[in-house]
Amino acid sequence: MNPTIHGIKSCDTMKKAFAWFDSAGVAYSFHDYKKSGIDAATLARWCEQLGWEALVNKRGTTWRKLTPEQQAITDTAAAIALMQAQPSLIRRPVVEFGGGDLVVGLNTTAFERLTGR
Repeated sequence: MNPTIHGIKSCDTMKKAFAWFDSAGVAYSFHDYKKSGIDAATLARWCEQLGWEALVNKRGTTWRKLTPEQQAITDTAAAIALMQAQPSLIRRPVVEFGGGDLVVGLNTTAFERLTGR
């Protein structure tokens, strides 16, 4: 099963991830959650596996533009709602591999391990 790369096409980190998979000869599918959105069930599954803190990018401009009230995430449900409303807050890339393995961020060591490349 080919991995699915989730993210935003114009992001520089995403471009590096695409380049890594292309150069390794690994076929993948791409889900642009800025254009296509992201469903709550997927975010809930990711949060269950990784914790919402691993998914919310608190370093980007989208986070800095939020009000203090929006930034006061207290639980998974609030994080999921915020990520659905502001998909640019989700760290990039999120790569789903067969077997349920998830990698958040540009982690080529994990990509190599999970693809065998």
